[in-house]
Amino acid sequence: MSEASDRLNWYGRRQGHKLKPGRARLVDTLLPRLRVPVPAGGGVLDPAGLFSRPLADLWFEVGFGGGEHLAEQAKAHPDIGFIGCEPFVNGVASLLHLIDEGDLDNVRLLDDDARPLLTALPEASIGRLFVLFPDPWPKRRHHRRRFVSPPNLDLMARVLKDGAELRFASDHMDYVRWTLFHAGRHPAFEWTAERPDDWRRRPADGFPTRYEAKALTGSACLYLSFRRKTRGYSS
Repeated sequence: MSEASDRLNWYGRRQGHKLKPGRARLVDTLLPRLRVPVPAGGGVLDPAGLFSRPLADLWFEVGFGGGEHLAEQAKAHPDIGFIGCEPFVNGVASLLHLIDEGDLDNVRLLDDDARPLLTALPEASIGRLFVLFPDPWPKRRHHRRRFVSPPNLDLMARVLKDGAELRFASDHMDYVRWTLFHAGRHPAFEWTAERPDDWRRRPADGFPTRYEAKALTGSACLYLSFRRKTRGYSS
């Protein structure tokens, strides 16, 4: 990750409305127990040490919003560990509420930029990575702030296992085209779509988000899936 890209924020504001007392309490008490510690000075994070029991795989969500998708995935896959990153405090509080309500022990989170954590994770440690409805940064001068970018695709390619899936979704057609262009050009990824429904419909094992439900009332949403190629493979 270059120094210039490291200075870019891919997210907007950090907090919206004032938190309700119950959620504020979870931020104060539950978040410190679930927060992923990012090693300083280029250290490597041991994912197995984050959880209280052995888990079969590790999945990662960048910008989980209100946490609806991440919580449902964690419920559906109790044998998989989940890490979610979201700098927006209200979204973090929402996910903490869902974790507490569902008694989920397989979720850990970081209330900050995902990139330092992606840098700290071991190579080939993630089995699936979600980037769902990220901020499209629609103005041309802000395009460099889009999370899907060559430097961040490099980070994601490094941590994804061979054959692992990168899932992207958006209702912003320019960002969809942008993602197809950049991920399609990246040597580590291949688009898996074989028919129109593969990008027109949410994956069968996916779950809706609050933003997706809002977007579907006025526009179409598209869903892209990319496979991490086997290391050393060249086409």
